[in-house]
Amino acid sequence: MLSFPPTVRIYISREAVDMRRSYDGLCGCVEEMLHEDPLSGHLFVFFNRRANQVKILVWDRNGFCIYGKRLSRGHFFYRSEEREIDFARLLLVLEGIELAGSRQRRRFLMKKVA
Repeated sequence: MLSFPPTVRIYISREAVDMRRSYDGLCGCVEEMLHEDPLSGHLFVFFNRRANQVKILVWDRNGFCIYGKRLSRGHFFYRSEEREIDFARLLLVLEGIELAGSRQRRRFLMKKVA
């Protein structure tokens, strides 16, 4: 289970990436495709063309970490037009839940204090 502070942002690459890339190759993708700093501590998510593999690159205070997942059947469902998602939606994508028909409901109502 991944766990990150709420200040960490999650960026998804809109373009497919060759999954043979490692640390330096994915850092180049972050700079070229996402126009972000790979040393920022944010998560950068990359899918392959068939969307059956995912790699997540993150700077972890003293080095890069790559988290990867490859599906034996099926593919990940994500909208390629999204550039940034929240952590809960990333977990849903990694679990195979399609976000297209889902909607997030409000958990509580804010009451005005007089």
